[in-house]
Amino acid sequence: MPVSGGFAPARQAKSLSHLEAARPVRSGGDHGAALSERAQAERFNQVVLPHLGDALALARWLTGNAADAEDVVQDACIKAHAGMSGYAGGNARAWLLTIVRNTSYTWMARNRPRAMMAVGDLGDLDDMAAAHGTSLPDEDGPEASLIARADTAALEAAIAALPQPFRETLVLRDINGLSYREIAAMLDVPIGTVMSRLARARGLLASELGRAP
Repeated sequence: MPVSGGFAPARQAKSLSHLEAARPVRSGGDHGAALSERAQAERFNQVVLPHLGDALALARWLTGNAADAEDVVQDACIKAHAGMSGYAGGNARAWLLTIVRNTSYTWMARNRPRAMMAVGDLGDLDDMAAAHGTSLPDEDGPEASLIARADTAALEAAIAALPQPFRETLVLRDINGLSYREIAAMLDVPIGTVMSRLARARGLLASELGRAP
């Protein structure tokens, strides 16, 4: 049940161009170091650049601000570049989005400490989600249909109003398209928790959209 990532095409293209131009570049020393740096830059281009759109979308949903999202993704790109030698292959998008998620929370803790106050206790949120069961959320159920038909502005507002753990789970699954296993690894929670949070997020979203005029 994919939903809009929240970026207008022109705005996203401008953001991607800005971030690509600002990607980390270091001048090599001797010839061997230059070759190593060139290989690292090529790996960065292959692993990171194709997924900048997803990175921006996730950062925007987590920070709630497109300009802040660009700052977060630029920081994340620097971290990704520095950690490129440690990338062992696999799902590059999931690897990058994990860095973006962690960078988002670090950035918000530094720049918006008051905004980092939790909306309720995570344990309570998981208990609420568990009440909806841990079976695979219905991708084609009535909630999904209602969300798919929702007005874009109303949908964005409803997603932004979700408690943070529910919002990030829904964004990672329905906007970024990560698998339940990838989300569980990223959030360091059981797959059942991912499923229950997603079911609760969709239920809250559908309830809010159902009340919209």
